[in-house]
Amino acid sequence: MKNFLFVFSFLLMLSSCGNEPAENEMRLTGEVKGLRKGNLWLQKLDDSILVNLDSMVVDGNANFEFSDVLSEPEVYYLTMSFQDSSNIIKRVPFFAESGEITLTTSLEDYELDLVVTGSENQRVWDDYKKLMKRYNDQNLQLIEDELNAMKEGNDSLVAQVKQEKDRLLKNTYLASVNFAKNHGDYEVAPYIVLTEVFDLNTRFLDTIQASLSPKIKDSKYGKELESLIQSRKE
Repeated sequence: MKNFLFVFSFLLMLSSCGNEPAENEMRLTGEVKGLRKGNLWLQKLDDSILVNLDSMVVDGNANFEFSDVLSEPEVYYLTMSFQDSSNIIKRVPFFAESGEITLTTSLEDYELDLVVTGSENQRVWDDYKKLMKRYNDQNLQLIEDELNAMKEGNDSLVAQVKQEKDRLLKNTYLASVNFAKNHGDYEVAPYIVLTEVFDLNTRFLDTIQASLSPKIKDSKYGKELESLIQSRKE
């Protein structure tokens, strides 16, 4: 009886260990609302090529569960397609990290309805997007003002609006620089620079690079930022 209990306990322990996530494993769960029939893929960029990491066929239930082992936080993509004559593929980026991450979105408004929890880099990235939205809204208003001024033939007002647009663009870039500098402990900081303001003056790029923590400087995006700076200086 004692031997039986020992063997049973040992097998139970092995079973529970098998369910534990591997070190640095990301477990991604979520739902694409409105997707009834189609496909979902978990993807990431490898040397500028999208690589499929996992996939599933959707047939009435768009709840998904994917996993992957990460060497460091980086941007992954949830890619979706639905079965109709359009053959449209929609792709949403998110910042993957080890641990449990939940992602929900919708087929119709997949960008606006995207909600990601469980990733600190994603949280910081969302804050940046909110900041940029304010500048984008101001730019859209200025574009409207410029078009109205052109219709009215008011050249002086057109020139004034153009100056305001130039000033807003400079402020947008400075806001991105300050945001990256203030979040130098996150991998998303160099990623923002690489994807949003890569054409900055090298003086600003150097300032951002210097503000990164040693860990982030040695990360994938930190190294890519360093390479960008070196190539710009050559």
